[in-house]
Amino acid sequence: MAVTKAKKIEILEELKESFKRANSISFTSNSGLTVSEMSELRKSLREVNASFTLAKKTLIKLAMKEIHNVELNYDLLPWQIAVVCSYDDAIAGMTKANDFIKAKTDRKLGEIKITWTASYFEGQLQDKAATKEIASMPSRETLLGRLVGSMQAPLSSLARFFDAASKKLTEEGKDNLGSVEAKKVEKVEIKEEVKIEEKIEEVKQEVVAEETKTEEVKVEEVSETPVVSEEVTAEEEAPVEEEENNNA
Repeated sequence: MAVTKAKKIEILEELKESFKRANSISFTSNSGLTVSEMSELRKSLREVNASFTLAKKTLIKLAMKEIHNVELNYDLLPWQIAVVCSYDDAIAGMTKANDFIKAKTDRKLGEIKITWTASYFEGQLQDKAATKEIASMPSRETLLGRLVGSMQAPLSSLARFFDAASKKLTEEGKDNLGSVEAKKVEKVEIKEEVKIEEKIEEVKQEVVAEETKTEEVKVEEVSETPVVSEEVTAEEEAPVEEEENNNA
């Protein structure tokens, strides 16, 4: 069925709009996909905000030239060509399509219904080999899932450790806590006893110091009392004897 000029213009505008929004654009060659298989692929791509569009090579070339100024050679676009556009994660749509390609490829029978031909990724035109390699990379969502999983692993171990410790404390905690409290009280009581003994010793020292001061004061008072010496008494008695002799 021939495509009218109006329809071609409509498809071209849709391609240009898709290429503007897309974070990656990849091309597949389809030689044996059924309508139901294409519907299956489109449904899978919608899960990651990506699209799958069949279009004529001339329209794809025009859209790429106008939007990204990229010249596509027909060598990169063999057979019937479809475009996979990823609008959020640049790799997510390619990863989904790559899983579909693997599922629909039977190497033993040599049956290849869909395969990569090229891509426009991070501002560069990539060939078939590079496109396959990019499509085989894990998507951002997958990487984040792995990162979260690796972060949760040690946290889960820590949670299990605390859970086991909590159960053990529940079983043995009362006795353990009681003994700990008893030890604390005992230590406090010992400290209080030490303080009291120190206070008593201080009072004793103060009393001894006061007694010592009192004794020193008494000694000083005694030493200041006048003492009548024997020599002075003899001198005072001598004139009396002389006076008696003179009277005689």
